[in-house]
Amino acid sequence: MRTDQMLARLEPVFARLDREPERPAHLQTPQMSRHRVVLLSATLGAYLVTVVAVLTTSWLVRLDWQIMFFRPYEQWPQVHAFLDYLVVLGQRGPTAVMVAAWLGWRSWRQHTLRPLIALGVALLLLNITVGSVKLGLGRLGPHYATQIGSAELFAGGDIFPSGHTANAVVTWGILAYLASTTVTRRVLSVLSAVVSLSVGATTVYLGTHWVSDVLLGWMAGLLIMLALPWFEPLIARAEAYVFELRELWRRRLEDGRVSEPVAAALTPLLSAGGKWQPGRTAAVEDGTPAPAPAGHAPALRPATHPVSRQHVIRSERTPVTPAGSRRPAHTERATARGASARPATGG
Repeated sequence: MRTDQMLARLEPVFARLDREPERPAHLQTPQMSRHRVVLLSATLGAYLVTVVAVLTTSWLVRLDWQIMFFRPYEQWPQVHAFLDYLVVLGQRGPTAVMVAAWLGWRSWRQHTLRPLIALGVALLLLNITVGSVKLGLGRLGPHYATQIGSAELFAGGDIFPSGHTANAVVTWGILAYLASTTVTRRVLSVLSAVVSLSVGATTVYLGTHWVSDVLLGWMAGLLIMLALPWFEPLIARAEAYVFELRELWRRRLEDGRVSEPVAAALTPLLSAGGKWQPGRTAAVEDGTPAPAPAGHAPALRPATHPVSRQHVIRSERTPVTPAGSRRPAHTERATARGASARPATGG
C-alpha cells in the first residue's frame, strides 16, 4: 500500500521527464577556436612563470611566508568551522561522485556516453599533469616548513600545485563545458569560478597551502579545461567503441539463448526426424522445423507423440482388462486366514 502511494506521487515526475528530449538536437561539441588557443597559451605562459618564480625563490616565495606568518585562521576564527566544510568541494572523491551521478543521469536520458567519458578524460589528465608536478618538485606545506624563506622544494612533499584547487576547477568546470545551452554554460562557468576561487582561498586560510600553490592549481585546472576540445575525437571514438561492444554482446545473447550442452541434452527427447533449434517449434512430419509465431518465445518443449500416429481420445479407447486381480497379495494375511480355517485337533 505504501509502495503504491509512493509510485503515485512519483508518476507526475516521471511524466515530466518523459516529455524532455532524449538528446538535444542543438548540442554542439566545443571546438578549439582561436580565442581558446590564445587563452591556453597565456595560461601556459603564466604557469611556467609561476614555477620559475618558486624555483628561484623570488618575491612570490616571500609572499608565501608573509601570508603564513599572518595566520588567517587565527585572525578570523569564527569562520573556521564553515570553511572546514567548504573545502570539501575541492576533494576529489566526494565531488567526483556527485558530478558523475549527475552526468550519468544525463547520459541515460540523452542516450550518449559523452558526458561520463569527458569527465573520465578530464580527471585522468588532472591526475597525470598535477600528480607528476607534485611528485617532481616535492614541496612541503606551510605546516611542515623547515627553513624560513625557503621554497621547501625537493623535500618529499606533494603540495605544489594545489590539488584541491585544480580539482575544483576541473570537476565543476566540466559541468559548464558539457552544458546544452549558451545561457547554462555561462551560469555554470561563473558558478565553477566562484567555487574554485573559494576552495583555493580556503586552503590558504587553513594553512594547508601556500599562495603560490593555489595560483598554480588554478592555472593547472584551467589548462585542462581549455585543452579538452583536443580530446573530443578520442572521446567520440571511445563512445563508439563502447556502443559497438554493447551491440556485439547483445547479438551474442540473442543468438546463444540456449547453450550447446542444453541442446544436445534435449535432442534424444525429440521425436524421430525432428531437430530442435532456438526460435522454432517442434518438428512436423517431414522433419522441417516450423517457424514460431511472431511475438512468442521459442517453444522449448519437444513433441512427445509422433505426428504420423493419430491421437485417440480417452472415450474411444478400447478398455483393457488386466489379467488377475489388481489387489497385491498379502502373505501374512493369507497365512493368518489359512491357520484359522483349519480345525483344531486335540492333543
